Amino acid sequence: MLGGVFVLVMTGFPIAFVIGSVAFFTGLAVFGPTVTFHILYSRFYDLSLNYPYLAVPLFTFMGVILQHSGVTKDLYQSLYEAMGRLRGGLAVVTIIFGTILAACLGVIAASVTILTLIALAPMITRGYDKALASGSIVAAGTLGILIPPSIMLVVYAPQAGLSVGQMFMGAVFPGLLLSGFYITYVVIRCALNPSIGPAIPADQVTPFDMKKLLRLLKSLVPPILLIVAVLGTIFAGIAPPTEAAAVGCFAAILLSIAYGKFSFGLIRQAMIETMRVSAFVVMIAAMCYAFVGIFMNAGAGDVVAEFILSVPGGKWMSFFVIMAIVFLLGMFIEWIGIVFIVVPIFSPILTTLGFNPLWAGMMICINMQMAFQTPPMAMSIFVLKGTAPKELGVSIGDIIRGVIPFILIIMFVLLLCAIFPGIITWLPELMIGKA
Repeated sequence: MLGGVFVLVMTGFPIAFVIGSVAFFTGLAVFGPTVTFHILYSRFYDLSLNYPYLAVPLFTFMGVILQHSGVTKDLYQSLYEAMGRLRGGLAVVTIIFGTILAACLGVIAASVTILTLIALAPMITRGYDKALASGSIVAAGTLGILIPPSIMLVVYAPQAGLSVGQMFMGAVFPGLLLSGFYITYVVIRCALNPSIGPAIPADQVTPFDMKKLLRLLKSLVPPILLIVAVLGTIFAGIAPPTEAAAVGCFAAILLSIAYGKFSFGLIRQAMIETMRVSAFVVMIAAMCYAFVGIFMNAGAGDVVAEFILSVPGGKWMSFFVIMAIVFLLGMFIEWIGIVFIVVPIFSPILTTLGFNPLWAGMMICINMQMAFQTPPMAMSIFVLKGTAPKELGVSIGDIIRGVIPFILIIMFVLLLCAIFPGIITWLPELMIGKA
């Protein structure tokens, strides 16, 4: 079944139809039509009753409203004025801006698109290396799938039997740690080789005075309000994530009104995009649910479990094998397919091995950050390439060279989280203590 998915994905057919067809024909061959249809129907019905998935359209709606509200434009300009004189300053600003966007949008395509439109041209026209500029945008934009409110965490948690709120809290420090290491890498790299990230010429620099500081603080208010509206209500125990997503939608609409961008056209555009993304998620979810149902009922899950548990080297080598499988899948399958296929199979194995389910789940989610940046199925790379103005001359090769150091940083953060699991578990445990 897994081999069939790998082969058919290469044909270019939409992944939902690939996974669904493999499940359907394998079920017919193994169980016959009656049992196969029963498995498919029961899996689809269970999915339709999964309450946490309501957060997916709500967070998508919130992200689209913010994308077109004008909230982000002033913030980037203010950060640029504050840090432009630093070597690699524009790349650093891009990463900081991407981190703030991640805490507001939670949608990768939106984050990478905004960063490309706002940041790519200023960097390249000021002499930045194309690889460094592209890599910074892809890495910063991809943080949106990890830093809450993240659609991936909303989808992952029910599959693994975990709390969405605890996963949100568990993702905060790893996301900020990744952002911090990205910035550190850019600063060190540009200090060693100033030509790839030159500072703004002295004659173009204006003093960073009190007026600019106030403008920066003012531009930070809307994102902070939105973060408090969503994450604050979850952490304070006021509302669970699904209801907090609705609070975030309301806050995003209020911000669009405050910025004079609210219109029925904006609402219509947000609703259409929300329907498109939600239908995409549910379609893949339904097909993957069917796949896993056939896979597990055929006894294939037991085969995978026995293989992983029998790997020599103890539980850590078994864990390494799981992470390697997720990494390799990320090169060929979109993240949502990976979540729906591997989580129901791997979660019981990780529990049997004695790992904390929340910690193990977050490790897999951090690992899947790389799925957006590793060809051939690298969505962030393709979004940047498709959005970048042609006159800038940014090639796929430039982007791939740029993302490689950031992929290595993700691997390093995974190692840190393995050595110091409290990076992931401390905030969720504090949340449980408050409850």
